[in-house]
Amino acid sequence: MSAADDLSGLRLDPGDALFLDFDGTLAELGPDPDAIALPPGTAEALRALAARLGGALALLSGRDIRDLASRTPDGLWRLGGHGLERMAPGTPPPRMPAPLAETVLAPLRAATAIRGVRLELKGPVAALHFRAAPGAEEACLAAARAAAGRAPDLVAQAGKMVVEVKPAAAHKGTALRGLMQAPPFAGRRPLMLGDDTTDEDAIAAAQDLGGIGVKVGTGESVAGLRTPSPATVRDWLRREARGITGS
Repeated sequence: MSAADDLSGLRLDPGDALFLDFDGTLAELGPDPDAIALPPGTAEALRALAARLGGALALLSGRDIRDLASRTPDGLWRLGGHGLERMAPGTPPPRMPAPLAETVLAPLRAATAIRGVRLELKGPVAALHFRAAPGAEEACLAAARAAAGRAPDLVAQAGKMVVEVKPAAAHKGTALRGLMQAPPFAGRRPLMLGDDTTDEDAIAAAQDLGGIGVKVGTGESVAGLRTPSPATVRDWLRREARGITGS
């Protein structure tokens, strides 16, 4: 194995609360975000773990919540837009909120003139993907900074081959802390698994609350634990799910 897998020795306790990113954590990243799906068996493991944890399992993603809902099991908590929107288990997705103003979007639209750059609109969040055009990183970062400067309370945040313009309130750490104050999460030990820049905020929040943070993949992180890939995350989820039926 190319990197340490701290998940090999980590066991979930029934009193834990589990938070998981989607892209790069549960499913591998790919050139087309629309083509990403949970691999076979993952949804079943997530449902089983949610039952073991009394419902205290949440997917915390930068995806639009309506998109996230279409790719993940209905019986889970799901938070989209980096925590801007929340769905309790069994509830329908909320209506799409108003998009960013066209004056904000203009620099981002201009950047799509670069071959391979793709603009994704997620209500009040906009993302420039340049996985198919890695040489366009600086141009995309500049476009995002220009866009964020055109309205108050917007920030530009870079991730893995993507840069987003979003409200400052779209913050995974804030979202995790908020959910930890409500049933069925309150009073539990939080565990957060994530791979990207925005996940670092939630990892830090989980650790500040006395919990555990797990960095998926390589790169600098505040997380106390690491695991190499989404495949090792899924192996851990399936192992913990099997522990339910064997107990």
